[in-house]
Amino acid sequence: MPDTPESIRSVLGIDYGKKRIGIATGQTITGTATPVTTLNQVNGEPDWAGLQQQIERWRPDALLVGIPYHTDGSESPMTETVRAFCRTLQQHFSQPIIEVNETLSSYEAEELLRQHKKIGQHNKQEIDRMAAALIVQSWLDQH
Repeated sequence: MPDTPESIRSVLGIDYGKKRIGIATGQTITGTATPVTTLNQVNGEPDWAGLQQQIERWRPDALLVGIPYHTDGSESPMTETVRAFCRTLQQHFSQPIIEVNETLSSYEAEELLRQHKKIGQHNKQEIDRMAAALIVQSWLDQH
């Protein structure tokens, strides 16, 4: 089980939300992140089967989970919710979990997609997977 950034070659990024979970993949060799899919919550619970499919498909060395904070660095109401998701994620899967500050990732994703005219205002699925890609890219840029 990799425990240092040097031993991690591929990651799966997760942008957790109460309605949807954005998924992206990234490779340290190329230093690039790619939006993959968006999973819907199922009866208020994460789509564990969908997450398992993505983990089996991409075989990441680690799972990156975006942790939301306010812009001043303080914890937001979602911070503990996402940390609880991380704890449950660890119970379901054997990959290491790496928390990544995701402040403004969804906002940045929406703006980026709008600039490239890839979304309308209501395409939240695309925003969620792009936010996951921004989380992954942020981590890759730091490592």
